[in-house]
Amino acid sequence: MKKEIKDKPEKEALLKKIFDNFQLNEKEKKIVNLSLVESINFSRFSTVLDTLIKYHIQDEVLVAYLLFQLSKSDELLAEAHKNMLSKSQQKLFEIFTVLKDVTSLTKSGEAEDIRRMFVAICQDMRVVIIKFATILYDLNLIENPMTDQEKSFMQMVSDIFAPLAERLGLSYFKNNFEDKCFELLEPSAFEQLKNNALLQTDNNQKQFEITRKKLEQILDELHIVGEIQSRQKHFYSVYKKLVRKNVTLGKVYDLLAMRVLVPTVEDCYAVFGKIHSIYRPIAGRVKDYIANPKPNGYQSLHTTIIADNNRPLEIQIRTFEMHKNSEYGVAAHWIYKEKRKSQNKFDQKMTWFRQVLENAEDMSSEEFLETLKTDLYGESIFVQTPKGKVMEFPLGAGIIDFAYAIHTEIGHNCVGGKINGKLVPITTALSNGDVVEILTSQGNKGPSRDWLSYVKTSSARAKIRAYFRTELKDENIRVGKTILEQAVKARNLNLSKVLKEEYLLDIAHNLMFDDLDSLYAAIGAGSVTANNVVGRLVNLYNKEKANDVSPHIITVKKNKNGILVDGDSGLLVRYAGCCSPVTGDEIVGYISRGRGVTIHRASCPNLKYLEPERLIKAEWQDSIVSEFITVIKINAIDSSSVINNVTNVARELKNKLKGFAFKVVKDELVFEVVIQISNKSELENIIKSFENIKDVKSVQRSE
Repeated sequence: MKKEIKDKPEKEALLKKIFDNFQLNEKEKKIVNLSLVESINFSRFSTVLDTLIKYHIQDEVLVAYLLFQLSKSDELLAEAHKNMLSKSQQKLFEIFTVLKDVTSLTKSGEAEDIRRMFVAICQDMRVVIIKFATILYDLNLIENPMTDQEKSFMQMVSDIFAPLAERLGLSYFKNNFEDKCFELLEPSAFEQLKNNALLQTDNNQKQFEITRKKLEQILDELHIVGEIQSRQKHFYSVYKKLVRKNVTLGKVYDLLAMRVLVPTVEDCYAVFGKIHSIYRPIAGRVKDYIANPKPNGYQSLHTTIIADNNRPLEIQIRTFEMHKNSEYGVAAHWIYKEKRKSQNKFDQKMTWFRQVLENAEDMSSEEFLETLKTDLYGESIFVQTPKGKVMEFPLGAGIIDFAYAIHTEIGHNCVGGKINGKLVPITTALSNGDVVEILTSQGNKGPSRDWLSYVKTSSARAKIRAYFRTELKDENIRVGKTILEQAVKARNLNLSKVLKEEYLLDIAHNLMFDDLDSLYAAIGAGSVTANNVVGRLVNLYNKEKANDVSPHIITVKKNKNGILVDGDSGLLVRYAGCCSPVTGDEIVGYISRGRGVTIHRASCPNLKYLEPERLIKAEWQDSIVSEFITVIKINAIDSSSVINNVTNVARELKNKLKGFAFKVVKDELVFEVVIQISNKSELENIIKSFENIKDVKSVQRSE
C-alpha cells in the first residue's frame, strides 16, 4: 500500500478527470481504480488520457487500455478481472496486447512490429491513436546526447510513424513526431529556425491584423458566415522547404499562415477568387486540393500571396467539414458519426492499409519495409483509364504498375501500352494527368524478373513475386528445408529436439499455411525468414520443457549467446517488469505457462497474487554480467536550483541514463529517472548521489 499512499494525490486527480469525462459502470470503475493503484507511470497514462479526451475516444477503450497496462505488471491479477470486460472490450484488450512491442528498437523485429501495427489499424483505429500517444510521450523524454537505442527509436519514428500518422490524417501526431525528431537529429538547424521565428513575431502579428480585416471584409461582401484563423507552421515542414529549395534560414518568410473556414465548397472558390482580386498570388503556389485531394483525404485551397509588408503569406480556404477531417483525420469518422450518412469515406481510407497487409503476405521483412517506405514517402500522381476512371499511383510508377492495378491477369499478359494515344515501351513511367491504355497478348509467357526493378507499387511487386513462387514451388520447397536446417544449426540447437514435425505444423497453421510444403516454399522464396521460424520453434520447445519442469533452485546466468537461462537446464529466464530485479537483490522464480521462468524480487508486492506452487527458489550466478533497467523516484522542494542540481547529477550518469522527467505535485517536485545498471551496489551509489543534493526529501527505487 506504500505506493498507493505516495501517489494518492495524482491518482485522485486522474480519477476525477476520468469520471468527469467518461460514463463508467461499477465494474469498469473497479478496474480503473485497481489499475491506477497498481500502475507506476501515472505521467504516461495522463498523456494517454488527454488523447482519449481530445479524440473523443469512448469509455470502452479507456477501461481496456488500463487493464492492459495492469497486465504488464501483473498478468494474473489482470486475467482475474478480464472477465469483467464486455466482448468489445476484450477484443480491444487483445489488440493492445498485439501492439505492445511495436516500438521495438531492433532491426530484426522492426518489420514484424509494423505488420502488427497494420493489423491493429484494420481492426480498430482507436487503439493506434493511443499507441501514437505513448510513442510521443517516450519521444519527449529523449534529450541529446542520445544513446544508440534512442537514435534507433528516433529513426523509426521519423521513417515510419510520422509518415504513417500523415497517411491517417492525424496531423497533431505527425507534426509533433517530425518536430521532435528534427529538434534532436538536427539541433543546430532547429535552434536557428526557432530563433528566426521569434525575430519575426512582431512584424508577422501586425501583418496578420491587416490581412484579417481584409478577409473579414471579403466575407461580409460575399454574405458568408465564416471563421478566420492564424497559425505558425510546424518547424520541420518549413525545414523541408529550405532543403528542397536550397535557401538559407534568413530567406524564410512564410513561417506563419492564415486559414479561412466557410460553410460550402462554392464559398471556398468565391473567397479564393476575391483574395486574388486584392492580392497578387505567387506563381506555382496556388494549389487546389479540393478537386484533387491528397492521398490521406486532405482537402483545401492553398494560395501564397504577397502581403502588405511585401512578404509571402500563405492562406488556406476550406469548409468547416474539411477542417474537421484535417484536424482529426480518420478519427473524424467516429467523432462526428452523428452527422455521417455512411462509412464509405472511412472505408476508402482503410483500403490502403488492408492492401498493404495482403501484399505483405508474399514479402520478406526487408521487402515489406522497403515497399512500405516507398508508399509512405512517395508523392502521388493521378492518371486515367480511357473511360475516365481516375487512379492514384506513387511518383515513378509505370505501365506495369497500371496493368496490375487493373487486374492480375492483365499484368501477367501485358506487352506494352499507350499513353495519351501514343504507343510506348512497357518500362515507361507515367505522368500526372496521363490517359493510359494497356496492350496484352494471350500468348505472352508471363512477367519477366527484371520487371521487379521497374515497378513502384507494392501490389504489382507482390503479384510478380507470387507468380514466380507458384512457378518454382518445388525448387523453393527443397531450398526452404535446407535453409531452415542451416538456421537451426547456426544457433547450436539440436535438430532432432527442435525440428519436430508437430512444432512445424503448429507454426505453419499460425502463419496461415495449409501444410509444411507451403511453409518450406515460403522460406525458400524469402517471404518468411528462417530466423522467424527458428524463434517460434525454440518457444514451442521451451513451452513443452517448462510444463515438465520439476522444482529446484533456479540459477540465473547467461549462455554464450547472451540469453538468460537457468543454469545448465537451458530454460529461458526473463525479468519481471513490475519490480525490475537487479543483481544483488533477493529473488524468487515463477514458472510461467509457456514463457519459461520469470524472476521477481523477493519483496515484490505482486507475489501475493501468484500461484504459490509455481514459485521456486532462485539465486544469481556470481559471474553474471548483465544490464538492468530500473526507475528511481525523487521527491524534492520545488525550486529552480533543485531542478538544475538533479539534472546535473542525472547528466553525469551519461549512457546509463535512459529517461528523465519531472512534474510539480502539490508544491513538491517529483522526478522520475530511468537508469541502466549492472547490480544493486551500483544502484545504491546512484541513489546516494541524488540523496546528497540539497532540498531533496527522499530518493527511492520504484516498486
